[in-house]
Parts: sequence; structure tokens; C-alpha cells
Amino acid sequence: MTMMKTLLGAAATLAITATGALAEPAIIFDLGGKFDRSFNESAFNGAERWAEETGGTYREIELQTDAQREQAMRRLAEAGANPIVMAGFSQASALEVVAPDYPDTMFVIIDGVVDAPNVQSILFSEHEGSYLVGMLAAMASETGTVSFVGGMDIPLISRFACGYAQGAAAVNPDITVISNMTGTTPSAWNDPVRGGELTRGQIGQGSDVVFAAAGGTGLGVLQTAADEGILSIGVDANQNYLHPGMVLTSMLKRVDNAVFEAFSAESIEPGIMVIGLAEDGVGYALDEFNAELVTEEMIAAVDAARAQIIAGEIAVHNFSDDGTCPVAMQ
Repeated sequence: MTMMKTLLGAAATLAITATGALAEPAIIFDLGGKFDRSFNESAFNGAERWAEETGGTYREIELQTDAQREQAMRRLAEAGANPIVMAGFSQASALEVVAPDYPDTMFVIIDGVVDAPNVQSILFSEHEGSYLVGMLAAMASETGTVSFVGGMDIPLISRFACGYAQGAAAVNPDITVISNMTGTTPSAWNDPVRGGELTRGQIGQGSDVVFAAAGGTGLGVLQTAADEGILSIGVDANQNYLHPGMVLTSMLKRVDNAVFEAFSAESIEPGIMVIGLAEDGVGYALDEFNAELVTEEMIAAVDAARAQIIAGEIAVHNFSDDGTCPVAMQ
């Protein structure tokens, strides 16, 4: 293993970790690090699975600041990495600048869209998976009030919230859904203390199930929920194990599969790829850690809804389409 370091500005240091020759795939993790137990870690797991199954090696960068994004991409492209996967929508603006300078390098961005002949943009139908966990939340709730804590206040996260509210309302039309966002800057992804504060406020309003889609901030949500004796719902990776018996389920977003497929592909087609329930890109987690919380009846109801969504019999509104949600949230 080799390590190369470059000075970024006056103080920031960017490290590129490589485990082999040039022309390997590479991945740039978003802020929060590859062990955030959520989005980044799911991406990391996909890269690791590729390495284990193929015996291949890859390069990686863990960003520490927003200012590092463009130089991270350039360093990997100059080093010959191909393809280069960017985890997170925040990489889009830097990639728009960098991609034209390296026309022979394929870039893959997850959760963002960049229109370039050498970029593939991968999006997920988070509203579909969130609908399913919203159903579970409503079925598990004893108070008739459930809640949502988002990270950065952006349409992507509102897509989670709106899908969740629709699923909850499908089970109980009279349900109350409380929704709070953590902030408007990237620091909103890594503020577990604030996540805990928001959760306690929601519990004070009657919530007994809380869904977190907030990166590292969500760890504070899940911890507070467990401490206060209410159920939580994890996101992206399967977070059921974090608080066994207290995490109702996790809304799975198969970022790991997206990274694995990008690393494995012989060629990558530019354009937008949308992955939803039909492609097993989103879903909900069942394992030994939540087996006592989710009944057979709950599973049957959610699986029936899943099939209806795939068949087009249930249309889950996508907040990103028009910036509205058909279910009111407090």
C-alpha cells in the first residue's frame, strides 16, 4: 500500500490510498467518512465486495472538506484511475468542471446528475423505499404520530420524507407525520447531537417511531430513540444491528450494488440510471435484530404494496418532480 499526500490550500491534506498499479477503479467518499455506518459505508462495502470477489484493487479518497473535491478528482484521473466513482450529490459541481478535462476517463456519480459524455449519473427512487418503511412505521405506532429527521434540507431528503409520509398515510389516513431537517449546510450530515435534540422534540409531540435520513446525524437520532424507548428506522445501510430490538427496520438504498456494478462493468454508458424497487435498488431490512418487531401481517402488507408499486398500481409521488407532497407534514 502506498500513500501520496498533497497540500490543499493552507492547511488541508488530501491522501490518496492506492493498493496496486494504475488504471484501477477509484472511489471518492463524501464528507463523513467511509465508516459513517450509512451512505458512505454502503459505498465502501460495495468497493470491498468487488475487491474480494475479483482480487482487484482500487484507489480511494475520504474528503475532509468541500474544497478538496475538485483536486481529489483530478489527482485520481491523473493517476490513471478508471472508472472514478463519486459518492454523493455534493460532488456534482466539481465533476462538471473536471469531467471535460479527462474525456478518456469514465466518471460515475451517485445521487447527482452531470450531463457529460463520460459521466454516468445514478439516482435511486428513495420515495418508493421510504413508502414501505412509512407503512411499517404506521403499523408499529401506538400513538398515531410518527416522525422524520432529515440531514441537509434539499429535495433529495424531502423525497425520503414525502415517501415516508405517503406510506404512513396509506395505513392510517389520520396519522400525524412530523418532519424536521437538521440544517442547510453540509455539516447537517454529521451532527448527531442535533439529531438527538430534534428526536427528543418529536417525542415530546407524541412520536413513537422516527425515521432518520441524515448520514452521521442519524446515529444520534437512533441513539436517542433507543434511550427514550421509541422505535427508529435506519437508512441506506442496514442499521438494525446498532440498537437490536429498537430499530424497526432500515430503508435500504443499495449504494453498495451501484459501486460494485460500476467497478465490475467492462464499459459504462453515460446518462442517467434510476434504480428503484423493481431493480432491488431500494427496500427494507429484515434480520434477527428486528424479527420480533415486524409481524408476518406487517410483512405481507408491505410486500403487497411493493408488488403494486412495481406493477404501477400504486403511484408514489416523487417530491423532486414538483416540490410538493400530497401528505401534509408538521
